[in-house]
Amino acid sequence: MTHQELANFVWQIADLLRGPYRPPQYERVMLPMVVLRRFDCVLAETKPKVLASFKRIKEYKANVHDPKLNRVAGDGKDIGFHNHSELDFEKLKGDPDHIGRHLADYIAGYSENVRQIFDRFDFTKEIEKLEEANRLYLVVSKFADIDLGQLDTHAMGHLFEDLIRRFNEAANETAGDHFTPREVIRLMVNLLLEPDDHILTTPGILATICDPACGTGGMLSEAENWIKEHNHNANVQVYGQDYNARSYAVAASDLLIKGQNDGQIELGNTLTEDSFVGMEFDYLIANPPFGVDWKAEKKELDRLSNFHGYKGKLPRVNDGALLFLLYMIGHFQEINPEEKKIGSRCAIVFNGSPLFTGGAGSGESEIRRQIIENDWLEAIVALPEQMFYNTGIGTFIWIVTNRKAEDRRGKIQLIDARQRYKPMRRSLGDKRRYIDDKSIEAISREHGSKRTSDTCKMFNNADFGYRRVIIERPLRLRFQITQEATESFLDAYPKFLDMVRAIESELGTDPHLDWNEVWETVQEVANHQEIKWTSASKKLFRECYTTVDSTAEPVIARRFKKFDFDATAAFPMQELQAKLDKSELAATVGLYCGPSKDAIEYEADSDLRDYENIPLKEHVVDFFLREVRPFVQDSWIDRGSKSARDELDEGIGKVGYEINFNREFFRYKSPPSLCEINAELARAEKRIVELLGRGEL
Repeated sequence: MTHQELANFVWQIADLLRGPYRPPQYERVMLPMVVLRRFDCVLAETKPKVLASFKRIKEYKANVHDPKLNRVAGDGKDIGFHNHSELDFEKLKGDPDHIGRHLADYIAGYSENVRQIFDRFDFTKEIEKLEEANRLYLVVSKFADIDLGQLDTHAMGHLFEDLIRRFNEAANETAGDHFTPREVIRLMVNLLLEPDDHILTTPGILATICDPACGTGGMLSEAENWIKEHNHNANVQVYGQDYNARSYAVAASDLLIKGQNDGQIELGNTLTEDSFVGMEFDYLIANPPFGVDWKAEKKELDRLSNFHGYKGKLPRVNDGALLFLLYMIGHFQEINPEEKKIGSRCAIVFNGSPLFTGGAGSGESEIRRQIIENDWLEAIVALPEQMFYNTGIGTFIWIVTNRKAEDRRGKIQLIDARQRYKPMRRSLGDKRRYIDDKSIEAISREHGSKRTSDTCKMFNNADFGYRRVIIERPLRLRFQITQEATESFLDAYPKFLDMVRAIESELGTDPHLDWNEVWETVQEVANHQEIKWTSASKKLFRECYTTVDSTAEPVIARRFKKFDFDATAAFPMQELQAKLDKSELAATVGLYCGPSKDAIEYEADSDLRDYENIPLKEHVVDFFLREVRPFVQDSWIDRGSKSARDELDEGIGKVGYEINFNREFFRYKSPPSLCEINAELARAEKRIVELLGRGEL
């Protein structure tokens, strides 16, 4: 029988479970049983030798006799597991009355690594459930009738992968938690590995692949298969980790079934329990959970000085997807030609959030900034919506590498594949669309060719960067003494009564539109009466007696007696200096200069504060003078706490990065003309009249 025929036969056995189990639960029994039957068949030939050896060394601890018996089971080669139980599937069939106890004893006879896998399957509970429903013997006897030893490890791997896919697709509502659609994986693998075709076809090549959110191992299997198809003699070692016990058990079983002794699948939380500390991988691939928070891990991660080499801000706790990308980058192979280390490549699928969530200075933006400024981001592919089993949102494949090809240096490729889909005949959960092989090949070719088209564009790294600059406008206050204002102020500071009366005598009760002159008068009166202001009393005085008035004079915050114009202009802006004199240049950052080296700085009105995202490719001042100042004459750029020499330098503002697919691939559609709209309305009216005439409305 072919592996496809065997898969169909196993699928038919699953019908025996109907009743005690729902179809989404079939895999709880069927996958462990396939593993057991495969191991039973593989070990059958050397079973007598294993039993004889076990009698001699059974008093030893498992960590001693397991390696020895594994080699005996492999007839001199360590195949990674063995079974020293007297039972096998044929003997299990011989005692229907005690099938449950015997099957448990049979599993207990396996090497420790296999027993751990079945502990994660929680298979003891399934044995009890099947026995209570009188289905256990039927299932075991049916499996005893199929020979899973006739397939080589490659074909058996295909059989197991096919069953994993079928059972996970049958689960619909939970499949996306640990299973990625096969066509998405194929596309990711193509984008990841095809550029290295010349490397991976080298005789005797060793390739290591890691998936930090491996689920049932589908991505690792597909990547391994791709390499083996292109180079049968390649040595491929796969490594994976997952926090879900059942998914881990499936992936670990798949590894053993394929005879992958050098690979490693681990159970644990990737973010806090890295199973591969210090290891570097050639390729990394993952589909981390979408939009899952990491509150549980935050306390532990906050204690770290860095997260896999990244020392910046971490993303917000409501979405930890980018943490997996940082993990993958942290396991990149450092380029070292002397040691034949050429670097690493990784492919990861995200929802849209990591593209643009978080403004300049946020954790998400800082992660994007590090990746782009280090020239690691090679390409992003936008996938159609409704591609995954448990979500209909749009998704994106990122290709990240620390060894870009020469012609990709300093560039990022965006591919819009959102319209390249086929509708499915039958929905599987939220999955209603798929990408066929023709589209996968077309996207892969587009990635390789780098030709600009309606769906493929090449950008410079800096195209996605911007500076978030604060634009300020002056505070304008109107001063007026009123009964209500005086009562409010004196309630807090009754000792200032005489001062208030003196101020009223000087200024009267009419409104004044220049707070600066008013405050000078107030200060003179206060000094005359020897009033000592506090910060709180000054603040309350202004709050009580002033209101914002756009017709008033700007409030002066500081005065400079001697202002060094030359220092302000000492920055590399020759083209701007040719356009502006020094005082105009200083005014762009809120320094308004007088005729004799004096200058003033206005107080900003926080209610009028605005922000501009200025592309990195543009000079901040040039952008401001073109896009802001003509429309808001009294505005200026907030220079923050920088020194006068740097006030107008490119360092002003916070740097951020975001990638907006809709903006880059926007296609304008002109609205229909009035004639077309009128014609459509006329047709609709005519149709309504016809339906009314026939009594159908």
